[in-house]
Amino acid sequence: MIRLIQYMDSDNQRRVGIVDTVGGEQIQRIQGAVSVYSLAQQAIENSSDLETLIKSLPTSTEEASLSSLLEAKCVLAPLDHPDPAHLYVTGTGLTHTGSADTRDKMHTADSAEIQQSDSMKMFRMGLEGGKPATGEAGVQPEWFYKGDGSIVVHPEHTFAIPSFSLDASEEPELVGCYLNGPDGTPYRIGYALGNELSDHITERENYLFLAHSKLRVCSFGPELLIGELPEDIQGTSRIRRNGELVWEKAFASGEANMSHTFANLEHHHFKYKLFCRPGDIHLHYFGTATLSFADMRTEAGDQFEIRADAFGKPLRNNWEVVQEPDCVTVKTL
Repeated sequence: MIRLIQYMDSDNQRRVGIVDTVGGEQIQRIQGAVSVYSLAQQAIENSSDLETLIKSLPTSTEEASLSSLLEAKCVLAPLDHPDPAHLYVTGTGLTHTGSADTRDKMHTADSAEIQQSDSMKMFRMGLEGGKPATGEAGVQPEWFYKGDGSIVVHPEHTFAIPSFSLDASEEPELVGCYLNGPDGTPYRIGYALGNELSDHITERENYLFLAHSKLRVCSFGPELLIGELPEDIQGTSRIRRNGELVWEKAFASGEANMSHTFANLEHHHFKYKLFCRPGDIHLHYFGTATLSFADMRTEAGDQFEIRADAFGKPLRNNWEVVQEPDCVTVKTL
């Protein structure tokens, strides 16, 4: 497998690099490449897969290690679009075994109601029809819109949480990264680790507030995995406060731990022609079963860390509150 990063070099120039998968530190700079977006476009134009294209391009050894680039906050999100408005961030929920239990703890008052909740009904639909035969469409999942490219925060950078938020909690997820070709065909570029941060207190007030709770920043990376994903992904989600570990829990993803296939989730996203506009980038968060919100509340300044060996270096971000107006007043033209 190949793992890619986007980063700024010592001359403050954008670069694309191949990460050494043995030591995880050395980077081979792809000469002439300034974005994964342009490389993916080139692969489509050449009717080539991305891995073959990358291996055909000349490289040189980057002086800086991946750890030093991360420490200097020079690593960018591993995929972006020149126009952030042409990058969609979306996701699906209740896709993992165990995810319904976490959701129900937020949405039900007692165990007697759990069997009748909409969350449990949606989860059971996925168990029964989320893994159809190849070439067939299964049951559609819960789906949400999160934002455009402007909400993506680079690895090691700070989440800006609006002051009207009631919560800011991590969601450790896998992210599918896609580019639509000239004819509208969606191409999967690869996968990355993601933190689909949400406002779970707002969501808990009423499940119809799910859309509001998702309109927050997010992050993914730092490395982009090119190729097929292992069926079983094992990772760990951690929260540190003032440098001290205050919460830690393992999470599992990949199709072996999901109630839907990736193909089914992809079908129910890209079946809408709106999402097949040529040249657009899509980042799709595939859901999780592990949330710190079930155990604790985060505080401004906390650092989130999401790690899975298959994706190399962990994804880290802390968060702070940004003051927003108490009330937005619309002017009449």
